[in-house]
Amino acid sequence: MKLFEPLQLGSLTIPNRMLMAPLTRIRAGMEHLPNALMAEYYAQRASAGLIISECTMILPNTSAFIAEPGIYSAEQVEAWKQVTAAVHAKGGKIFLQIWHAGRAAHPNMCDGQQPISASALAIEGDTHTPQGKANYVIPRAVQVEEIQSLVKAFADAARKAIQAGFDGVEVHGANGYLIDQFLRDGSNKRTDNYGGSVENRSRFLFEVLTAVAAEIGSERVGLRLSLLNSYNSMIDSDPAGLASFLGERLNEFKLAYVHMMRSDFFGIQQGDVLTPMRAAYQGVIISNMGYSAEEAEQAIADRQVDAVAFGTGFLANPDLPERIRTGAVWNAPNPHTFYTPGPEGYTDYPFLG
Repeated sequence: MKLFEPLQLGSLTIPNRMLMAPLTRIRAGMEHLPNALMAEYYAQRASAGLIISECTMILPNTSAFIAEPGIYSAEQVEAWKQVTAAVHAKGGKIFLQIWHAGRAAHPNMCDGQQPISASALAIEGDTHTPQGKANYVIPRAVQVEEIQSLVKAFADAARKAIQAGFDGVEVHGANGYLIDQFLRDGSNKRTDNYGGSVENRSRFLFEVLTAVAAEIGSERVGLRLSLLNSYNSMIDSDPAGLASFLGERLNEFKLAYVHMMRSDFFGIQQGDVLTPMRAAYQGVIISNMGYSAEEAEQAIADRQVDAVAFGTGFLANPDLPERIRTGAVWNAPNPHTFYTPGPEGYTDYPFLG
């Protein structure tokens, strides 16, 4: 099977093309510290060609999920070492997804601080906070003179990730978080050099990638994009055109991979962003969202993509590659324990046999 062929990601050779997609599981506590339970969880899934960690905060007071991990302190770096050591002991590879929530952060989780975004536009609806459900707030538009400090925070986080033992990082440019808020014209209404044209809206992303690559080497850097996803009140007037533009320009960065979310969580926005990305981008493309083993195999065989990232498949099946190899039945995921504390629905999914 094509899924079991090795693949070169920058300087890293992975043993198969079944990647574990980044999955927010909020088991790090309100201290945002990785722990032994998280180490067990990731190590259980070390047979993935590559594990991409859950979204990880690059700065304090940017929390969107109450109990997600961070990578901005020395204590967090030390805590992550138990995770990377556990994965490597099982022969696995792991990238850290580095992330700024932007307007998806909430003051109830951020010492009362107003969130930031490309523009002063709030996400519709509410979110869970330690004080209960609360409406998203109107963010403060990032000032131009602040942008380089944000770029530096991504680079610093990448350096700390390597210090913590990660094999690389994935820059989170998807799902309506800060980089995505700059990229798409539904959330970016700026009139300066970071808004308006697709070139300007992409400037922040390119500056982040340049700084992160300078810090750890571009061969250790991946990028996740979700140009169709409407999650977090996101939309763009021309997602296929954005995919073509980004694909062409991203060739300059010599990244380990580009990780494309092929569709919309909610099915609201339709379209094809994989085909224009494949036509424009000469590097490795990983696709994600709703693949069966059979569809993933065919997509790789047809050269639509180079690898597929499985989310809930790996969440519920720590031995997913073996289940695919043998044609075994997959465990069903339990959505009621996706975001609850403790091992239930986290480390207790059964292995084959």
